[in-house]
Amino acid sequence: MPIKAFRLFENQLTPLDTSASSLDVFTASLADGFYTTFSTLAAGTKVLGLKSHLQRLYEPAGEMNLKPSANEKTLREEIAKLAQENLPNESRLRLILTKDSGDIYIGIQPFMPFPESIYQNGVHVITSQIMRHDPRIKGTDFITQSQDQRKLLNKDVFEILLTKDGKIYEGMTSNFYVIKHVGARSSLITAQRGILLGVTRKAVLKLAREAGLDIKYQAPSLSESFDEAFLTSSSRGVVPIVSIDEKSVGQGSVGKWTKKLIVAYQEYVNEKSESIILN
Repeated sequence: MPIKAFRLFENQLTPLDTSASSLDVFTASLADGFYTTFSTLAAGTKVLGLKSHLQRLYEPAGEMNLKPSANEKTLREEIAKLAQENLPNESRLRLILTKDSGDIYIGIQPFMPFPESIYQNGVHVITSQIMRHDPRIKGTDFITQSQDQRKLLNKDVFEILLTKDGKIYEGMTSNFYVIKHVGARSSLITAQRGILLGVTRKAVLKLAREAGLDIKYQAPSLSESFDEAFLTSSSRGVVPIVSIDEKSVGQGSVGKWTKKLIVAYQEYVNEKSESIILN
């Protein structure tokens, strides 16, 4: 999908000439920095958790005493303008704040919803022994670090799970969860440490508790058997996993709890998404 790129400097948005084939390629062409990626909703007027997405840029910049090239109000205004120019499609955006200068860059492309078959039939994933250098910060260095793994993604491999010492921590671009049934109770298990705490993750954990699932914070072991598994991300929502490294999860089909969370999350998105421009 075509990508448009911009530099936001001294509150002025300047188009960039880019031939990047993806947001990852565009990101890799810039100096090292912090980034976040999300999609718009409601005809380009809303984003789920936009404040949290922007904090991924401004908070680490503040810790480095780095002055961003635009304030949050201006950035929101420019995002809103770009999203409107991209209609009738919703937009997928990536924001990058570089560590060397504090310059803010925006990459934008049309957002194409994933086929319903993904949510109905589930996806296949594989694992890799790779971890983020600093799991709590979404740094662009990880995109460069994981370039070889990203090449493995195709129509048969939807995501790559990051593992260490035989435990699964997160997806390369997502958070990871499993569900195990013990008698009449079911537990959702997900790592709490050593991962990037995703915007969607917070919402899904809340919904899981409300649905009656017990929550256990620990990295699932690759040697365990899971009744259900799924991943979450801002652009994809709740995506069922039916196999890991060609080993079936549960019965190899989408589980009942995952189905419930898919529906609950979509309802949550419709209700809780915030306006890009704050009143």
